[in-house]
Amino acid sequence: MRIDVVTLFPDFVRQCAAVGVVGRAQQRKLLQVEAWNPRDYTADRHRTVDSSSYGGGPGMVMLIEPLRKTLEVVRDAAPDPAHVIYLSPQGARLTQGRVEALAKLPRIALLCGRYEGVDERLLAHEVDEELSIGDYVLSGGELAAAVIIDAVGRLQDGALNDAQSAEQDSFSDGLLDCPHYAKPVHDALGSVPEVLLSGDHAAIARWRHKQSLGRTWLRRPELLAQRALDAESRALLDEFRREYVTARN
Repeated sequence: MRIDVVTLFPDFVRQCAAVGVVGRAQQRKLLQVEAWNPRDYTADRHRTVDSSSYGGGPGMVMLIEPLRKTLEVVRDAAPDPAHVIYLSPQGARLTQGRVEALAKLPRIALLCGRYEGVDERLLAHEVDEELSIGDYVLSGGELAAAVIIDAVGRLQDGALNDAQSAEQDSFSDGLLDCPHYAKPVHDALGSVPEVLLSGDHAAIARWRHKQSLGRTWLRRPELLAQRALDAESRALLDEFRREYVTARN
């Protein structure tokens, strides 16, 4: 998969994409991340990429022409068509489901805004969708781009040393992940649940599913409201609720 990023801070994007799972995915030729600076496609000696907003008001707006030229170069840089995403707090909320869909595309391009944003005309004609990583405002789209690169990059086949890691992540099946434990078995902060030491894989799977249901009920109940639970899952959730109430009394 290839990800192209249009940004005024290409070094930041390259550095973010060079470490961890995403960096390893690039080393394994599973992912290619390229950064493009619209200042390189300006026509004036000041390399101007922004101007004041018509109608007045504070802040500057990124200009059409440098971004349009940059996107033209980006599209011509590889044979696969680029699905262009503008990173904006006004976009649709990024979800694990959308990440999984994007990870299946051969190529995406991420447009990072700055200042007050991008000229609306460019967005209307050059962008395929807008995405937001949350209901808050950042100084620019670079951090959001790094989030998408990481979330999408780690889903490329072979990026993770164990493919089941992605399958068991929070949200991968609509639920939050279960608790995890490591050495030591006993600590001043508590002990590892006995079922995880039992070697009974069926019992462990049942416990983990129950904890996943329970955590979702406690922390993100709206996710359960969107999910149709089978009889076994409903029974496990009821069991978790009873245990939770008992522990608190």
